[in-house]
Amino acid sequence: MLLPFSNGSAATRNLAKAMLNAAQLAMFDAHNPDILLLPENEGATPAEAASAARTLLSEGAEVIIGPLFAQSVTAVAPVARDRGVPVIAFSTDRAVGGDGVFLLSYQPETEVKRVVSYAAAHGHSNFTGVIPRNAYGDRVLGAFKAVAAADKVTVRAVLRFDPGTTDLSQTASAASASGADAILIAQGGTQLAALAALLGPTHPQLLGTGLWAERSLAREASLSGGWFAAPPPRADANFDGHYRAIFGTEAPQLAPLAYDAISLIAALTSGKPYHRFTDAALLDPNGFSGVSGVFRFNADGSCDRGLAILAVTPEGFRIVDPAPRSFQAPGS
Repeated sequence: MLLPFSNGSAATRNLAKAMLNAAQLAMFDAHNPDILLLPENEGATPAEAASAARTLLSEGAEVIIGPLFAQSVTAVAPVARDRGVPVIAFSTDRAVGGDGVFLLSYQPETEVKRVVSYAAAHGHSNFTGVIPRNAYGDRVLGAFKAVAAADKVTVRAVLRFDPGTTDLSQTASAASASGADAILIAQGGTQLAALAALLGPTHPQLLGTGLWAERSLAREASLSGGWFAAPPPRADANFDGHYRAIFGTEAPQLAPLAYDAISLIAALTSGKPYHRFTDAALLDPNGFSGVSGVFRFNADGSCDRGLAILAVTPEGFRIVDPAPRSFQAPGS
């Protein structure tokens, strides 16, 4: 396992520690004595990540879990590929996936497709996107245009904004004037609440990505009735309680990914060493069950997830369309 234990950011170091905690918890829960977890420091540079990967491979690693950051994944991938060892990384950047790299992460493309398709299926035909001007926003925009074309709905406007700005009045006015009956806001936190408030109480249907899934937004009045796509909150409730009981603190949002990675490895350990974590095994079209719902890998390294549609209500987040429990078509 490669994680950024010595990163310059205290928040990132704490996240790395929590993900290792979750991995160790999964080791305990798997009751599989044949798994050995070797943690190594991803470091602060791609070169350090590549060096750590070489260390793990020299110690006999059959699969590398991590790294967290895209540039580290890019550096580690050829090192692992030379030895025929798969990498199950946590980056959300689809560009670094594929050719032996599988991204076990929450990816905005999947969230956008789920929420826009749900809205289209429920009578909405004119969409506007309010999207930050950054790398995350670029990926949201690509997915937004693709799903709009696939679902044969109209994109009325795409409004980009600076993620650091405090004046969103012009953006909100343009969204209101766009003629859309659904507005996708690909932002979270205080900027999301501010945008929604500026749209007023009679705004069109609001849509969001997993960035909406913050506890601070669960009862946000300006978002009331808004829909967003995210892992089903009840799916990982047992994990959260288990983690809290063992480590005495709340698990960060990404911790379940590390737990799922170890659980996946435990499920695939039967077979001949160095011949069990194959592409065929990892690309099982039926996918796998994780603490945040079902997931499966695609040939390009991306990850499909069974996402729920949640609504913001005065009582908190409420599931309005449950996540699928499998990837099999109904009746199959």
